[in-house]
Amino acid sequence: MSESDAMVTLQERMVNLIGQLTMPVVEVALVLQHHIHGMMVSLTEHATLTGGEINPKVANVWPIVSPDDSIDSQISFDVEKVLKIVDQDRMDILSTLIRVTLIETEMNLIEGILALRSWEQLVRQQLADANGPGQLFSPIDLPEEW
Repeated sequence: MSESDAMVTLQERMVNLIGQLTMPVVEVALVLQHHIHGMMVSLTEHATLTGGEINPKVANVWPIVSPDDSIDSQISFDVEKVLKIVDQDRMDILSTLIRVTLIETEMNLIEGILALRSWEQLVRQQLADANGPGQLFSPIDLPEEW
């Protein structure tokens, strides 16, 4: 399978599953963070062993548009409480879908990370735009072209 076909397959599967499960932004964020972190550890180890360098677009989070200054950025919430509320089963399903698709399509680490970075940017933007802790559990808003 070509790299572009693999990326399209991952994108389609994630869009369908996240839509079917009406996954909250915070749950998608946690799953993405878990996968990107694990993949970056492997890529960093490989780069260290081979003397290679990792492109900053792969290594770093992508920028988001700063939230409106009129929004109170001093929102606080209990992280432990948020983590107790998330649906671990739903997160496990998404995590499994991502892992199986990456393996099935034989997507390389760099392409896999880049595919997940676009999702990470979308989720981070929605988290940054949240006006309160309740919005963390709003279903992720996928753009039409997504």
